[in-house]
Amino acid sequence: MDRYIEDKDSKIKVDTKIEGKVGEIDFNTLKSGGLIKQRQKDMFTVRLRCPGGRVPLSKLEKVVQVAKKYAGDYIHLSFRQSLELPYVNYKNFKAIYEELSERDQKVASCGARVRVPTACSGCEYNPNGLMDTQKMAALVDEKFFGADMPHKFKISFSGCPIDCARTNENDLGFQGAVNPEWEEETCVGCRICSKACREGAIVSDVETGKPIYDPEKCLYCGDCIRACPTNSWGEKTKGWVARVGGRHGRHPISGHIIAEFIQDEDVPKFIETVIKWYGEHGKPYGRTRIGALLQIPKEWDSFIATLREKLQDKIKSNPKPPTKNEIHFE
Repeated sequence: MDRYIEDKDSKIKVDTKIEGKVGEIDFNTLKSGGLIKQRQKDMFTVRLRCPGGRVPLSKLEKVVQVAKKYAGDYIHLSFRQSLELPYVNYKNFKAIYEELSERDQKVASCGARVRVPTACSGCEYNPNGLMDTQKMAALVDEKFFGADMPHKFKISFSGCPIDCARTNENDLGFQGAVNPEWEEETCVGCRICSKACREGAIVSDVETGKPIYDPEKCLYCGDCIRACPTNSWGEKTKGWVARVGGRHGRHPISGHIIAEFIQDEDVPKFIETVIKWYGEHGKPYGRTRIGALLQIPKEWDSFIATLREKLQDKIKSNPKPPTKNEIHFE
């Protein structure tokens, strides 16, 4: 047992470049580079970079080979869709990096920066999927991964309102959504759409059977569109619902919807605006997550004003700031 694990300034000699350094490197820097100190002496867990939780078979085969040679007898699947190789001796870092690079498998990172994005399967093969989550996860990984932040910054993508990627629990979350539109001319009053709607947003007229739609109850799931046998329900608008400021951990915070129906091409601008604002306004507060920062009224007002300037009508008229979701001291 390494009883000095809590001393983040403890150093080991590493013969490969980690976070731009070679030689004597402290535990904290190693963790930032995705090499996490374990309880056991000289042992580390190596966290791999798996954007959207998708790992091509060629990479997976190489990861298994490397794990068999240098790690323990299992691979851990983290809660954020990363592959982790536990029980790695630090003396094998160089070999692991070199062998993984043969298949372009990168090591992830920790620390105060934009983390690897998480995502569900999206619309590629999931019947409920409305948006291409994997495409957006790849884009975010390429464009924003590793950017320095005042604290960790997690981004997730869910393809539909089932929200498997838990967009409300991430610093920035995008959820696929479709706003339905009904055409009366082709409707035969079959009542199927009202049965398909689980939210009570659609009820059938008693006499005609035709739908009576309440948009206030709609989750933008698209079940009515998929169920309609005459294509009377269609897509009026489709895009991303955005939530900001969520987190889990000891004291969770729930992020709430601040924008609706953002298009794919607007997502990079949206993310860039959020992380730039956070980078500037978060510095005076030290190591503070954006969800806590946005609970300060003046910072919330500044944040929304900045988003409106960049994205205008895509921001909701009266969005709600993040709220605490206490689980320990209820």
